[in-house]
Amino acid sequence: MTNQYLSGLVLEGRRVVVVGGGSVAQRRLPRLIESGAVIDLISPSVTPTIEGLLGNPSLTWIERGYAEGDLDGAWYVVVATDDAAVNDRVSAEAEERRIFCVRSDDRSRATAWTPASGQHDSVTVGVLGGGDHRRSAAVRDAILEGLRTGELAARDVDRRPGVYLVGGGPGDPDLITVRGRRLLAEADVVVADRLAPQQLLDELHPDVELFDAAKLPRGRAAQQEEINRILVDRGQQGKVVVRLKGGDSYVFGRGFEEALACAAAGVPWTVVPGITSAISVPAVSGIPVTHRGVTHEFTVVSGHIPPSHPDSLVNWDALAQLRGTLVLLMAVENLPAITERLIKAGRPADTPAAAIADGTLPGQRMVTSDLAGIAAAMADAGVGAPAIVVIGAVVDVATQAAKAQDQSQDQSQDQSQEQSQEQSQDQSQEQEQ
Repeated sequence: MTNQYLSGLVLEGRRVVVVGGGSVAQRRLPRLIESGAVIDLISPSVTPTIEGLLGNPSLTWIERGYAEGDLDGAWYVVVATDDAAVNDRVSAEAEERRIFCVRSDDRSRATAWTPASGQHDSVTVGVLGGGDHRRSAAVRDAILEGLRTGELAARDVDRRPGVYLVGGGPGDPDLITVRGRRLLAEADVVVADRLAPQQLLDELHPDVELFDAAKLPRGRAAQQEEINRILVDRGQQGKVVVRLKGGDSYVFGRGFEEALACAAAGVPWTVVPGITSAISVPAVSGIPVTHRGVTHEFTVVSGHIPPSHPDSLVNWDALAQLRGTLVLLMAVENLPAITERLIKAGRPADTPAAAIADGTLPGQRMVTSDLAGIAAAMADAGVGAPAIVVIGAVVDVATQAAKAQDQSQDQSQDQSQEQSQEQSQDQSQEQEQ
C-alpha cells in the first residue's frame, strides 16, 4: 500500500467510533475532539489522561468491549486495541459498511492512514511518510517551522491586519512564544518596550517600521498616549502591528489600555500571552515559587509605589500575614520601605529572600539574604533594576538544593581526579616493569 489519497475529513457533528482506550487512542482523541466530531469511545478501561477528557460533551465512553453493530451510523473508525482478533472484527465490519477505518496495529489492513498533522493559523499540514512515522513527523515539523518563522512564502496568504499585543517573555529571545516570534516575522510595524528581547529586533525585515517606546515622548501619560496613537493609526492603515512587551502584556504592563484604545477606534486586536518574569526568572535561578509541603500560594506584587504613598493599592499589612511566597516586581527603588513595612506588619525579619537581576540574560546575577537584609545585600553587590525579589521559604529550599548539588559535583570531581591519578600510577608501574 504505497499510494494514498490525502483528504481532509469534515467530521463536525458526525459520529466517530474509537475502539480501545490505551495510549494510541489517547494520542488520537484530542484532534478528533477539536474537529467537532461526536465520538463514542468503546473500551473496558481507559488511561487516566483519557479520563480527564471525558468532561468534553462530544466524547462518550462506552465501558465495555466491542460488539457487532457498534459501527451503526459511524463515518470514521479508529481501532486501537492490543487484541488482533478484535481489530480484525472491527475492520471487517467497517469494510462491509464502507466506513473508512484506521488500524494502529497493521496499516496494511486499514482503509485509512492517520497523517502526521499540525496547525498553523488556518492552515493544516498533513504528511504521510509511507509508513515511516519519524520521517512523517520530521517533514511536518520542518514545514510548520518554516511557516512560523516566515521562511515559507505561504505565510503571506493568510496575513491578518490588526494589532497584536505580544508578550516577549523575561528577556532571553528563545523564551518568546512560537506565535509571538512568527508574528514578528510577519509584522509591518513593531512598537517595542525597553524590556522586550532586544535581539529579536535584529531579525526584523529591513522594511519594518520600528518604534522604540523608550524614545517616545517622556512622561508616562504622554508616552502611553503616543503608543496608543501609533497602534491605532497603523492598524487603521491595514497593517500588521506588533506591540512587543517584556514578560506578559497584562502583568503590570499597560497592555489592556492599548487593547481598549484599539477597540474604541474599531481596530482589531489580539493578545498573545508571554512568559511572565514573576515565575520564569526565579525558576531559571533555581527557585520554585511553590513547593510541596512548603507553600500553597504565591503572590505577585508591584513595588513601583512605596507603601506609604496615597496612590498605593496594595494592602501590605495583609501581605505580611501570608505564609506563602511573595514576588516583587519593579521594587528595587522602594525595597527598603517595603521590607520595613512587611516586618513591622508581622512578616518575620529572618524570612529567606533573594533578588535576581537581568533574569534569563547572560548577565544574570542573584543575591540571597533575609527579609531584613535583602535591600542592603543588593546595594552591597551592586545589583539594581530590573530585578525580581522573591521572599519566602522556597528561597531556603532552593539554597539547600543548590548546596547539595555543588557537594555532589565536588564529590564527582574528586572521584574523577582519584581515578585519573590511579590510572597514571598504573601506567607508570607498567612502564617500569
